[in-house]
Amino acid sequence: MQKILGALFITIIFFGLCFSVNADELDDISHELDKLNRELEDSKKATKPLEEDLDRLRKQLSNIKSQISNIESDIVLREKQIVTAEKALEKQKEIIDERINAHYKNIKKAEASLIDILITDNLSISLQNFFYQKKAADNDKQTILRIVLYIKNIDDKKTELASEKNRLAQVKQTVDEQSQFLSGEIGKAKDFQAELSGRIASLTTRQQQLIGQKLASLNIPRSAGTSSRGCSSDLTNGRDPGFSPAIGFFTYGAPHRNGMNQYGAWGRAKSGQNEEQILAEYYPNMSLKKDFDQGTQINVDGYGTFSIEDYVRRIYEVPDSWTDNNLAVLKAQAVAARTYGLNSMQRNGHICTTEACQVFKAEPKGGNWEQAVEATKGWVLMDGGNPGFTQYASTHGGYILNLGKFDGSGGNPTNFSELNERAYDRESPWFYCNWGARSQYGGTAWLKSEEVADIANVILLARYSDVDKEHLYQVDKPNPAGKETWDAEKVKSEIRARGGNPVGDGSNTSVSVDFGSGKTSSVNVGGTSFDAGEFKDWFNLRAPANIQIVGPLFNVEKK
Repeated sequence: MQKILGALFITIIFFGLCFSVNADELDDISHELDKLNRELEDSKKATKPLEEDLDRLRKQLSNIKSQISNIESDIVLREKQIVTAEKALEKQKEIIDERINAHYKNIKKAEASLIDILITDNLSISLQNFFYQKKAADNDKQTILRIVLYIKNIDDKKTELASEKNRLAQVKQTVDEQSQFLSGEIGKAKDFQAELSGRIASLTTRQQQLIGQKLASLNIPRSAGTSSRGCSSDLTNGRDPGFSPAIGFFTYGAPHRNGMNQYGAWGRAKSGQNEEQILAEYYPNMSLKKDFDQGTQINVDGYGTFSIEDYVRRIYEVPDSWTDNNLAVLKAQAVAARTYGLNSMQRNGHICTTEACQVFKAEPKGGNWEQAVEATKGWVLMDGGNPGFTQYASTHGGYILNLGKFDGSGGNPTNFSELNERAYDRESPWFYCNWGARSQYGGTAWLKSEEVADIANVILLARYSDVDKEHLYQVDKPNPAGKETWDAEKVKSEIRARGGNPVGDGSNTSVSVDFGSGKTSSVNVGGTSFDAGEFKDWFNLRAPANIQIVGPLFNVEKK
């Protein structure tokens, strides 16, 4: 019992301290425009682990209360046993009185028998009388000792029980206090969730549309087979913005990071994976069927119909040079393209010929691609009984977002350096980019520290319910609502007028990242922290020219 109560006390003390290719390009734009709503949901989920922990602790307290109830029942039973023992003790006291008197008499008799031995003529009888009296006295003595020990045992148990009841009362009080505390914390968590949701500055429809237009203006390639160059990384191009400190926001990968990562598949092939292993990594919930009807027809916009195999021969999605004496990546792409075409026919009855679907040309591509198509003819990834939706894109930036896993060798990275070293698509020209540029400052996307602080202040101001957000567009372009665009100084004065404290300096900017999911979780500017999704949305609205953060995983660089 003491061990149980000790464990309970330890527990209570602990508590106290304690763009894949898509059938319609607009789908991806809508996806980007709807991102804010998902970020708001993420903010609500941010408190869920705390609620789950508190719920777990409440369940543990409930279990402790149940144990306490069992202990209380045991104490009640033991109290009854003691009462019964005390009643029996009354009889034992009568017996001990009799035994003490008898013991006294037997001692006297034994002493008399000893004298008889010395003076008797019949030694045998005298000895018998002596040993009988001695035995009777010893029996009385043992009976007296047993009763005395019985009395002591009852007294000890009463003392122990009283101590346990006192300690149990203390435990119950602590448990009740902890239960009330945990209930209060759950309430606080929910209040915080509501407050957080209310504080996040949501964008207007017009602002969301403008962000979508800015994103489209970047012309980010979808296909690894495109002739478009990679992004112009201001880390390596040597162009000087002419000011310091310069702050850049660099995104990992290009939209939309679902399904097969083409550069990632190439990296996997170079590491020794074959086409089936590659496909299993990117489409783990699909099964590979190797005898699909090769005569199935595909209706191609502007070109008529082709058999599925003739159609795939005309797909230009990855470079033909991606072989390195190994056709694995081309074979994996052939299977994904074949499956995507069949799935598009199911969904739409036709398929387009651009990166909005998958790149198709009138002439067969030939070369290594022809070999890969021939080697995998009839191979289709099935989702249940139908060809699956095999999205893919050029570069995921190290993470397969729809699967929520790292696309690289080894386990999840713990920092950007490990991500850069182990991601399978690290050789992609779109792996790590700052997107957009402006004509001044060397044609770079670097920002001044005061520009970063201004973006942070725009978010702080937008959180006030009485603010007209149509004043918060980028200052280097006409206001799309025909209103005055507030510059940095006006934004700061509006914050102060509402009792707030604007961010003064953006040079001290950093990010926090969840390297398990591959998402930036928060951005800290001058000591003020922002939800990463909220910051990205307002950055894309306020940043000059077409400078953009284009994905959920981004980092801050300085020079």
